[in-house]
Amino acid sequence: MIRIYGIRNCDSMKKAFAWLDAHDVTYEFHDYKKHGIEPATLTRWLTRAARSELINTRGTTWRKLNDTDKTIDNDADAVALMAAHPSLIKRPVIDTEEGVLLVGFDAARYATALRGGQGE
Repeated sequence: MIRIYGIRNCDSMKKAFAWLDAHDVTYEFHDYKKHGIEPATLTRWLTRAARSELINTRGTTWRKLNDTDKTIDNDADAVALMAAHPSLIKRPVIDTEEGVLLVGFDAARYATALRGGQGE
């Protein structure tokens, strides 16, 4: 099973949904704006992706943070910040049962990582 995490109305999410649908990839959507995100999930992601890959430092949410919150010295700080402000997490994040983690939308990466019997 593929799970895609993000916020439904985000442009990158719309591109990802369209790609997945066009390639007949079955997925489950988790809207972390509505349902939050478990710290354990964030911790698991950080074993497969760098903090800089997961945290969106170009968005409005980041710009609104105070300088103290922007100082992320370790994974625990990153998890706490992302759990408190899910909009900071780059979108989309795709997590598969096979351990593939894709951050952001990239059609070429999706085709390579998700084609295993999923429509490519």
